[in-house]
Amino acid sequence: MFRRVSRLLLSFVMLMAGAAVGVGATAGAAHADSCYTWNRTLSQGSSGSDVTQLQIRVAGWVTSGERLSYDGQYGARTAAAVKKFQAAYGLGADGVAGPATFSKIYALQDADCTPVHFTYAELNKCNSDWSGGAVSAATAKSNALKTMWKLEAMRHALGDVPLTISSGFRSRACNSAVGGSSTSRHLYGDAADLTGSPSFCRLAQQARTHGFSEILGPGYPDHNDHTHVALDPSPYWSAPNCGF
Repeated sequence: MFRRVSRLLLSFVMLMAGAAVGVGATAGAAHADSCYTWNRTLSQGSSGSDVTQLQIRVAGWVTSGERLSYDGQYGARTAAAVKKFQAAYGLGADGVAGPATFSKIYALQDADCTPVHFTYAELNKCNSDWSGGAVSAATAKSNALKTMWKLEAMRHALGDVPLTISSGFRSRACNSAVGGSSTSRHLYGDAADLTGSPSFCRLAQQARTHGFSEILGPGYPDHNDHTHVALDPSPYWSAPNCGF
């Protein structure tokens, strides 16, 4: 509770500071965050690793079927995602990432860069060192982080209803033990199986607007008891009982 209150107080202070110095100001050292700190305002035409870090956090705010690239280039699609993020959290929706936008992101993330409502442990109930999958441990963990930020966006869009993750990253041994496909996205760390409430169909339908390119739900073989979301290079949605 103390950590959460402190985070909210810090967020308020940073928001007020950003308002005082105006849109053109940078998010300087005084705004330091324990996970990642942006040191400049970003807008279309910006590029660099700080843009990539921003893209990770707003990739869940896209249109139906769209996927935002993590390419470090602040183009029209990144600006549109930032605008949707800003609107969702009651900020001025201009598509420019400045102090107020960064302040909100700081309030939404923990020290390990995961969004406040999700943890690495939730995305990995198989092998805590993230090894043994189809990619390196570092890549699997990085993919899981990107998935969590999309889920954070989806959670907020659903009215901040908690999302329950029954399965995330799997090593090949774990995947085999549960009868998973040999090509499962769980082996890459970018998949999550969702259970609980809202309904599986509501989850599947909502996932379409949060950057997930693989969505499997009720009516798809072996998916009547959960909704599966992932980032697949070959987009595929199938939830026949949900109308798609």
